[in-house]
Amino acid sequence: MAAGAAPQGAPTVEEQEEAAGVGILLQISMLVLAFVLSHLLRRRRVYYLPEASASLLIGLIVGGLASVSNAQKSTRRWFNFREELFFLFLLPPIIFQSGFSLAPKPFFSNFGAIITFAIVGTLIASIVTGVLVYLAGLIHLVYRMPLVECMMFGALVSATDPVTVLSIFQELATDVNLYALVFGESVLNDAMAISLYRTMASLRTNASSQNIFVVILRFLENFFGSMSTGVGAGFISALLFKYSTLGVENLYNLESCLFVVFPYFSYMLAEGFGLSGIVSILFTGIVMKRYTFSNLSEDSQRFTAALFHLLSSLAETFVFIYMGFDIAMERQSWSHIGFIFFSVIFILVARAANVFSCAFLVNLVRPPQRQISRQYQQALWYSGLRGAMAFALALQSVHDLPDGHGQTILSATISIVVLTVLLIGGSTSTMLEALHVVGDGNEGRRPSSLEDQENYEGNNNAGNIELGSEEGTSTTSKFKLKLQEIQKNTPSLAALDRNYLTPFFTSQNGDSDDDEHGPNREPRRSNELQDLESHGLPARETG
Repeated sequence: MAAGAAPQGAPTVEEQEEAAGVGILLQISMLVLAFVLSHLLRRRRVYYLPEASASLLIGLIVGGLASVSNAQKSTRRWFNFREELFFLFLLPPIIFQSGFSLAPKPFFSNFGAIITFAIVGTLIASIVTGVLVYLAGLIHLVYRMPLVECMMFGALVSATDPVTVLSIFQELATDVNLYALVFGESVLNDAMAISLYRTMASLRTNASSQNIFVVILRFLENFFGSMSTGVGAGFISALLFKYSTLGVENLYNLESCLFVVFPYFSYMLAEGFGLSGIVSILFTGIVMKRYTFSNLSEDSQRFTAALFHLLSSLAETFVFIYMGFDIAMERQSWSHIGFIFFSVIFILVARAANVFSCAFLVNLVRPPQRQISRQYQQALWYSGLRGAMAFALALQSVHDLPDGHGQTILSATISIVVLTVLLIGGSTSTMLEALHVVGDGNEGRRPSSLEDQENYEGNNNAGNIELGSEEGTSTTSKFKLKLQEIQKNTPSLAALDRNYLTPFFTSQNGDSDDDEHGPNREPRRSNELQDLESHGLPARETG
């Protein structure tokens, strides 16, 4: 055989280049089709086929056509989805944009509830799912796996991604507190799910040398270490842009480039310390939006806000397309169909345990006029879709787990994502109407002015109220009053932010309102119009 010649039957260099061009063209065509179809669906208010569902269906159709053609091998080769590509280039923009797009007013006013649902609730959901899968395996109801691997599965499927539900929440103008709870929980529980998964994975590899206290310590180290790295990087960026005066000197390109680089600096710094880069970049997004963004010039604000939104949309659309494509092209582990079926049931049970137990805890310390109503709890339970994060961790499990266990988990996770996005996402508008949390009945709860917004936290009414006239026993009432007194005497995060953090890290006064009302409000309006105005929060000052 001549030197440099391709082995017999192997594609030549020209064939490889041609296949690469076809694969790239196919990916771009599917992205274009997905965005055009999403625009048409939103314009015509077609809620039963959300944007994520449309992207999944496009991937399914194209993958199905490719699988029955003779081009399957070349298409598969150039549409190969590497985990490194996902974790380095696709997932970071999605997670950063999640933190970056948080509207601060409803987030801070519901911060205690969001933390409870995201941390305590995710822990409950992970344990319940893992234990149920393990017990079902013991009685031969599903494919049997070791307990630690079941807990890894419970951790990865506890990561919610209700982007489909939230887009419908915006269109139907649901209550701002309900939106904040669903969105805030989904943002923070990704961090919790990653930390739990990594902790369980490390426990599996070093099971003989670790006890429960070491496991808990390892989890706290991973979660809070990653969070501290992200928050620290965000605060450093805020001080840098506050005192560098790049905008004053008309160095807009340099200013924008530095702003875009900082999230990846946070990500790589955490990974270098052996922590979670995804958790770090999430909290970097929250801090940079709150403090660094207001230190930018208006031109840089417009550019960076549009850029991160663009990157996130491209990445998330591609992920859903690929999931549909992968189902049609790959040989999934469908032999364990019972594992997939019961896993869907188990995550619904775990989600219910998560939402209703955490809502009970939150209502213990909330005054009667701010209780989370039963309708809102049901909406929270229904909003637990799975998406990019669960899929990413399932991909990782293929390499972490032996004997085909990871492939079984991947197949189950893909099925869960598809079912929740198609069925739950498509029926969200019907669910909201059935629970009476949309429409004119919510108009009275949405603040229409700055003064209403300031008083909104303590005077919420209508659908977000559960009257406390039937408190139960006197002991329960005294306990709830004691908890409420402790909460009232504890300095709030909003007060800490207003009095100390905002004046130190930004050029704004401590008395200034949230950044959507600041001097650079117009760029924020373009980026958060649907997040704020659709829920009654003014995107610009009037008067």
